[in-house]
Amino acid sequence: MQLHDVRLVAIPRKHRMRIGRGIGSGKGKTAGRGTKGQQSRSGYSAKRGHEGGQNPLWRRLPKRGFSNAMFKVDYSATNLGTLNQFAAGSVVDLAALKAGGLISKGAKLLKVLARGSLDRALTVRAHAFSVKAAEAIVAAGGTAEKVGGKA
Repeated sequence: MQLHDVRLVAIPRKHRMRIGRGIGSGKGKTAGRGTKGQQSRSGYSAKRGHEGGQNPLWRRLPKRGFSNAMFKVDYSATNLGTLNQFAAGSVVDLAALKAGGLISKGAKLLKVLARGSLDRALTVRAHAFSVKAAEAIVAAGGTAEKVGGKA
């Protein structure tokens, strides 16, 4: 086979429509944008919730109720079963879990939950414990130390 014998394989592909290239192109003059108005101008982008001057939905609806979201305490939870990855007698805290990749790097508060079982004595330092988790850590011969409060 020689280089001049090579032929392109005919693959059906639809060519993109080139808009705004003259009246004879099929999408010339207004380029499919219609005539006048905000959406026909260059640089137009619809902002989220904008209804073209009409009073937007979020302003039409009545504001009711109460949200406690700004007072929410957001813990990063870990379970007893994941703590078995640490050597017996070691100190497990927020920094150790981040270093081991067991919780996200942005975590600020740690809570230990009781899923799984702990088979070694560890010193666990966390911002919160479930009651069963604290009992299980002590039953395994370790200590559950509560540190700080809100970050």
